[in-house]
Amino acid sequence: MTTTPVEKTARSATSLAWARRRHSVARFWREYRGHRAGLYGLAGLALIAALALAAPLLVGPDVQSVANASGTALERPSGEFPLGTDQFGRSLLGLLVWGARISLTVGLLSAALSVAIGTLVGIIAGHYGGWFSTVLMRITDWFLVMPTLVLAIVLATVMSRSIWTVVIAIGVTSWPTTARLVRAQTIAVESRPYIERAKALGGGHGHIMNRHVLPNVMPLVLAQTTLGISSAILTEATLAFLGLGDPTVVSWGGMLQDAREAGAVSSGHWWYLAPPGIAIALVALAFTLCGRAIESVLNPKLGVAR
Repeated sequence: MTTTPVEKTARSATSLAWARRRHSVARFWREYRGHRAGLYGLAGLALIAALALAAPLLVGPDVQSVANASGTALERPSGEFPLGTDQFGRSLLGLLVWGARISLTVGLLSAALSVAIGTLVGIIAGHYGGWFSTVLMRITDWFLVMPTLVLAIVLATVMSRSIWTVVIAIGVTSWPTTARLVRAQTIAVESRPYIERAKALGGGHGHIMNRHVLPNVMPLVLAQTTLGISSAILTEATLAFLGLGDPTVVSWGGMLQDAREAGAVSSGHWWYLAPPGIAIALVALAFTLCGRAIESVLNPKLGVAR
């Protein structure tokens, strides 16, 4: 079967596009490796993600069961229970590993939702301009000045208590910063000469936004997503600590809530409070280090230390 010249041209264009993508990824990784803090953060995230994925094999779902608890209430750390037990006699190490699944999932999904909303609003506002952009930005400013945690608490209170409620509550309240950054970048991109040429050749609004603006704002979106995940995990832990999370699942914030209800603060049961608190801090730090490194690679003018 012979190949027409048009098909050969299309295949060569596709091959060239994929070659450019591979070259860009290789260059990004080469520059990222030069940031020691970013590598530490990535290694920490890889370890925590591996533990979360392997939780069913390492500890099993029975670790959440109150009826099948293997120890007694509030045991100190020992050889059998390296991190001690909770108020029901469950292993805190097992709960910590299992809780990583929920905390990371909520952080990733809520950050993705937040960035998606912010990117959509920012590109539309920056592209169309005029009164429509003004209205969108005033709505964005209203969300920006309102305390994110307060809005999330309100949403989590009026909606049913579930993981998806927490994801929605965090996602729909934390997008304004992304929207303003993407709008500014969109305006900068659309001032370039090739955008004028695309418009002169008949490119419509959808073509301009999808084929020219979106690829140029994606590096900013990627960096903002990485930084947003750490904030989302902290917000999820706060909501769970306030009793607004899903009571049927184990998360790090839920473990802190259980410790508070058990009186761990006043009774000095430090091993009940320390593991989930340290885990939250370490994950937030790891995502922040990765986000800072990505920002420095994508925008060297930031001058982030290596």
